[in-house]
Amino acid sequence: MPVTRERLHRTLNPQVVAVIGDKKASGYTWLRSLQTFSGKLYSVQVDPNEIPGIEELGVENYASLTDIPERVDFAVCAVPRQVAPFIVQSCVDADVGGVTLFTSGFAETGEDLGVELQDKIYEIAAPSGLALIGPNCMGVHIPRLGVRFNRDQPHDVEGDIGFISQSGTHGMNFSLTGAANGLYCSSLVSFGNGIILEAADYLDYLADDDRSKLIAMYIEGARDGRRLFESLKNAAARKPVIVWKGGQTEGGGRAIRSHTASLASDQSIWEAVIRQAGAVAVHNLDEMVDVVKATLLAKRPSSNRLGLIAMTGGQSVVLTDAFEKAGWKVPTLTDASYAQLGEFFNIIGGSYRNPLDAAGTIGQAPEHLDTIFDILDADENIDAVAMELSATFMARRWQDKPEEFDRLITSIKRFTGKSKKPFLAALHPSHVEPEALQARQRLQAEGIPTFPSFERAANALRKSSTLAAL
Repeated sequence: MPVTRERLHRTLNPQVVAVIGDKKASGYTWLRSLQTFSGKLYSVQVDPNEIPGIEELGVENYASLTDIPERVDFAVCAVPRQVAPFIVQSCVDADVGGVTLFTSGFAETGEDLGVELQDKIYEIAAPSGLALIGPNCMGVHIPRLGVRFNRDQPHDVEGDIGFISQSGTHGMNFSLTGAANGLYCSSLVSFGNGIILEAADYLDYLADDDRSKLIAMYIEGARDGRRLFESLKNAAARKPVIVWKGGQTEGGGRAIRSHTASLASDQSIWEAVIRQAGAVAVHNLDEMVDVVKATLLAKRPSSNRLGLIAMTGGQSVVLTDAFEKAGWKVPTLTDASYAQLGEFFNIIGGSYRNPLDAAGTIGQAPEHLDTIFDILDADENIDAVAMELSATFMARRWQDKPEEFDRLITSIKRFTGKSKKPFLAALHPSHVEPEALQARQRLQAEGIPTFPSFERAANALRKSSTLAAL
């Protein structure tokens, strides 16, 4: 019996959660992570030595799932692999919506026993329609409900990114690094070996999920390539989809087999499939975060002509190189723009050809930045705007005179609020990194897409510009 949408919806929007087999030796990892859960949390544990510690956490414990007085929507199974089939059967008997099998040691080991146990779990779960996630995975993270598998993951926050990951680590890293960049998940699923539900199932679900404005995915392989392509194509026609394919090299392909028992395919084939489906391929966590950020926070450009604002002459050169290498054009402005710039621009130590070397001009009168933005917004040769924010020169000044940083943010938000042209900022790592970090965090909190290098900003805007509109 296929897993119904209603069953998967129960699993990804739970009101009642049970953790099976959590232990003191592991620090009651699951129960502690789920203490932020907004619904009702239960424990299932038969070891009498473990029960006092569970009760000290304020969690009710029962000997079996069928003893719990409420119907469980989502269960986490953290038991040895030999016990896992019995737990899956109890989930079926108790009409649990879905279960994560954190347990590993199945087909990914290549051992006969591991394969046999995985087959047995499949034989129990498949006829029942149980939404079984895994085995060999971290499971589900839903920030708005406080569902977590790591205690550092955010909670009590509404997210808009549906994240699908065949790797628990990559899913966790995205949720943590994304949150540090002001990006939060609506739902995150780590599905490991995916013996019942695989990437296509989650793509289909998230394509219909109104909370998920964007879908991002880390994948290593698929049992049914044609079905994955169709699901990817359908999802990408409705919302932006970004795909990170693991195993991009021969050695990486071998590692996939021992990680999730997936079959690796040639990277060029994957790249072609992703492109034909209307999605975008990325190649690492940093690029995933960058492209998600640009997609969610920056508008789509009408073409590839960029207006650049730099703080020094040297940076104006490398800023231009970075964007043009990524496929952008940095054209001259219109005569009307030059006439306006010539009325106030400080050309002592500056230039306004495009890129604009504007530190002196903005420094002598901060309101000049508003004028520059207005000129670039009106210029018919410009489709998007990027700006260098120099921590090297400004981070300490922003600390000493926070009103100047406030004024900068006000100018940027004024522009992004009224212009149809996308805007992004680059704020490089600095010798005063603590101050630079504070500046980045403030910009991110204000919803201003900010990147740690010109190259990453240029690449993110290029890739995001090809995706479906939000």
